[in-house]
Amino acid sequence: MSRGDKSAYTDKQKRKAEHIEESYRERGVSREEAEKQAWATVNKEDGGGNKSGSGRKNSAEKS
Repeated sequence: MSRGDKSAYTDKQKRKAEHIEESYRERGVSREEAEKQAWATVNKEDGGGNKSGSGRKNSAEKS
């Protein structure tokens, strides 16, 4: 996945980033910086792009 490509994110993650970005914009942060911070927050909270689906292991289960 190239930088800036958001196709691997779920719709829920995209909505979350949009909401966070709006909050930053309301506080006077530039659009570009608000977008960066929003996606950084989504990545921190959710661990990046689409991670759902059967067969995924929890970190405790990994060897």
